[in-house]
Amino acid sequence: MILTKLLMLPGIIIGLSFHEFAHAWMSDKLGDPTPRRQGRVTINPMAHIDPIGFLALLLVGFGWGKPVQIDPGYYKHRRRDEFLVGIAGVTMNLLIAVIFSLPARAIVKAFNGAAASDFIYNIYLMIFYIVSINIVLMIFNLIPCPPLDGWGILTQIFRLDRYSWWYKVYQYGTWILLALIVFDVTDRIITPLVTLILGVLL
Repeated sequence: MILTKLLMLPGIIIGLSFHEFAHAWMSDKLGDPTPRRQGRVTINPMAHIDPIGFLALLLVGFGWGKPVQIDPGYYKHRRRDEFLVGIAGVTMNLLIAVIFSLPARAIVKAFNGAAASDFIYNIYLMIFYIVSINIVLMIFNLIPCPPLDGWGILTQIFRLDRYSWWYKVYQYGTWILLALIVFDVTDRIITPLVTLILGVLL
C-alpha cells in the first residue's frame, strides 16, 4: 500500500502542477498579468499544490490544485479567451496522458507477456499512474459544476451567465459538487470514462 502511494506521487504532482500551470500560462499569453504577478506561470509544484486537494487525489482518486486567479478584464475577446483559459488545464492533462502512454505501451510490447523485474514493473506502474491520474483529473474537471472547469467552459459556449439561475448555481456550486461526490455521482461518471480512455491509450 505504501509503495503504491509512492508510485502515485509523480502522477499527482505532475497532474495538478501542469493543470494549473496551463491555466496560468494561457491567461498570461492572453494579456492578463495576474497569474505572473502571483508566481503561477511556472511548473514548480509548490506554486500549485493545494494540500487538501493533494491528499484527496492520493486517498480517493480525484483532487485539485490551488485555483489560478485571473482578471478577464485584460482579455481582448473575453468570451473566447475565458473559454481558452478554462479548457487549457484539461487539455494539458490529456496531453500528459497521451505522452506517457507511449513509454507504457513500449514497456508492455518489449516484454510481450514475459515476466519483468520488480524494478521494471514498478517503473511501468509509476507511468501507468501518471496516465490514469491525469485522465481522472481531466474528466473530473470537465464535470459541469462550479467551481470546476467544465462549468466555465459550458458557460462560455452557451453564454449561461445570461440567465438568472446561473448565479444561484455558481453561488452554491461547491455544495452541489460535494453532494455529487458523497452520493457517488462523480464516480459513476468518472470510472467508465477512465476505463474507456485507458483502453484506447494503453
